[in-house]
Amino acid sequence: MELTPLTAISPVDGRYRKQTEQLAGYFSEFALIKYRVWVEIEYFIALCEIPLEQLKDVPTSVFPELRKIYWTLSEADATAIKDLEKVTNHDVKAVEYFIKKEFDRLELSKYKEFIHFGLTSQDINNTAIPASFRDAVEESYIPAVDRIIEKLVNLSTDWKDQSMLARTHGQPASPTKLGKEIYVFVERLDEQLERLEETPYSAKFGGATGNFNAHHVAYPQIDWVDFANKFLSDKLELKRSKITTQIEHYDNLAASFDAIKRTNTILIDLCRDIWTYVSMDYFKQKTKEGEVGSSAMPHKVNPIDFENAEGNLGVANALLEHFASKLPVSRLQRDLTDSTVLRNIGVPMAHTIIALNSIEKGLGKLLLNESALKRDLENNWAVVAEAIQTILRREMYPEPYEALKALTRGKASIEHKDIQEFIETLAVDEKVKAELRVITPSNYTGIDMLTSELPQ
Repeated sequence: MELTPLTAISPVDGRYRKQTEQLAGYFSEFALIKYRVWVEIEYFIALCEIPLEQLKDVPTSVFPELRKIYWTLSEADATAIKDLEKVTNHDVKAVEYFIKKEFDRLELSKYKEFIHFGLTSQDINNTAIPASFRDAVEESYIPAVDRIIEKLVNLSTDWKDQSMLARTHGQPASPTKLGKEIYVFVERLDEQLERLEETPYSAKFGGATGNFNAHHVAYPQIDWVDFANKFLSDKLELKRSKITTQIEHYDNLAASFDAIKRTNTILIDLCRDIWTYVSMDYFKQKTKEGEVGSSAMPHKVNPIDFENAEGNLGVANALLEHFASKLPVSRLQRDLTDSTVLRNIGVPMAHTIIALNSIEKGLGKLLLNESALKRDLENNWAVVAEAIQTILRREMYPEPYEALKALTRGKASIEHKDIQEFIETLAVDEKVKAELRVITPSNYTGIDMLTSELPQ
């Protein structure tokens, strides 16, 4: 079969292709080839800038033409590289041979043996892949999370004054504000994004076993460590891991995966909370003409966006967990088990993007059912027992907790009149009784925690 969204094996390239195609520029085979060509070309230019004696005659005017090789790399070029790979049976060597042909075209043949000079394939892979991952995180992933955070901030603002019955252990508990409960996720997501952004994008660049053996034997007078540090930081905008084997440690890459996994876990928590609020009728959802919620039950409006997101986040986290635990482990100076794993980085990122899109869509469909929140508060007057017994403690009233426990615990229903009648039996000043009488489930919500957090 020809590969199309209908014939693709993975849903990230099939059913969800429209949502994930943005990631093709970072994680596809074409993208990996392009990033490899970029590293090879920039490395050659950096060698010219040392300058090496044999490259001193390379005119700087040719640098833009060299950079056009990766700027304008086409699918036809990538196909030509894949054809070379059929012969070499080595993907990075095929890139090298392709660039050498481009040098012939640019009449730079005499310099082409300095393409990939002194390098091993992992010097290319372990710079190309961290760079592509960095770009995907900064240009696609973080903006998608930021959009969700913005929506949550807006909902927190809209609902900052909406009282809501809290539930701890699934049971009625001290009331809260809906806006504050939504903002809990803003704070959690902000912290995880901050940790992700603090994690360096590390790369390996040091020859076959990390010691610049080939570089040093050819040009012992050059400080290759300093060259590599500057090349990665200044040209590729990556942090060079300095003491390595043939491959990158992957410790920072694993930390990035862990940070994304934690963020995804927070979003799973959000999805489950919103799903539960929908099931409690706290939220209705906007409907769309022509859509159905069930093939059999016409009334259904299901929280499918949050269910879809939860499922995709779970798939993503399973892969991210494996990547974070597998990649930092390699036999001796190198084995090949990292190669196929690195080629799959786009898969959990794609499932994550699908989930983020679903959450953003789902949040945009929520409609507050204020009457349901008010009804729950009015039906649960027992939750003011905490307030009453605490004020009685302040007044040094004997055994107030036990008195309220006897009144409320395990009772089928505690109504407003039951609380009021209890207050009238208390042997306290009338001023204290007046203080107790005005406490309701709707106003017993504590401090406004969002005063300094939300935009004014």
